[in-house]
Amino acid sequence: MLYALKIAIRYLTANKAQTALLVTGVAVGVFIFIFMSALIGGLAEFILSRTVGDISHITIEAEDRDPAVLIEAVPGVRAVSPQITGAGFLTRGAQVSQVSVTGVEPGRESAILDLDGYIVEGTARLGSGLIVLGRDLADDLALSLGQTVRLQSSGGATALLTLSGIFETGNGAMDGARAFVSLPVARTLFAMPQGVTRIEIKLDDLNAADATTLRIRSLTGLDAVPWTDGAEQLMEALNAQAQTGYFLKTFALITIVIGVASALMLSTYRRRPEIGIMRAMGAGRNFVVFVFVTQGALIGLLGGFLGAALG
Repeated sequence: MLYALKIAIRYLTANKAQTALLVTGVAVGVFIFIFMSALIGGLAEFILSRTVGDISHITIEAEDRDPAVLIEAVPGVRAVSPQITGAGFLTRGAQVSQVSVTGVEPGRESAILDLDGYIVEGTARLGSGLIVLGRDLADDLALSLGQTVRLQSSGGATALLTLSGIFETGNGAMDGARAFVSLPVARTLFAMPQGVTRIEIKLDDLNAADATTLRIRSLTGLDAVPWTDGAEQLMEALNAQAQTGYFLKTFALITIVIGVASALMLSTYRRRPEIGIMRAMGAGRNFVVFVFVTQGALIGLLGGFLGAALG
């Protein structure tokens, strides 16, 4: 077999231009395969990060008690954010805007939504008497940092708050109608001295939401809902994208195989006299087949390594 390997290498070096063309063809095919895999996988991750990255992976609605400590002990849970949410009105002089109010624990402002990362002015840190607004909402009310605004809940309770931070997510619905306050302020506004209206949970792996939801339900007895509920269209789109990727990558591999096989068949046809000489000297059919299969394998290895490095 070493002798067959020497013959295969000699065939490769005998026509360096053809060998270089074959290796380049395999390298380009492997490069395209890796590039497409990275592109399709990266696009799926980007879509998930944009649609699911800043929302709760698991949500528990209307809970009178706070089981955050139990939930934080569940494997895979990155952060837990007890919240009080409700509707309200922001008033500054004669200007009034309807807002969605979210009360979060100080120190957990960015547990679910990366509020720190979206801050464009001031700080995301919340405390007594402070409020953080979206850019569009602050512009509508002509507010700037340090100014005071009146927040009135749907129940009629009011609080005078100082604007401590302005965020901009690029989501018009959030930037124009969301207000963040501390949990103690939200308790006063919505008359909830105890408990929370919802608990939002962030996971290390958002794809493990269904399994982690079952663990939380069995541990706490609470009706936890994963983000995948109601996201059937998104999942179908991602699955369709993955299937399309497999289809395209399969054709890329078939193209590589056909190209190399065609070139080797042509090389074999041109070397019929040499094959006849080897057969006349006692070389068996398997020996001859091994020479050309080895030649193809070497081309594949060289092209594969080169394409992988480029990819």
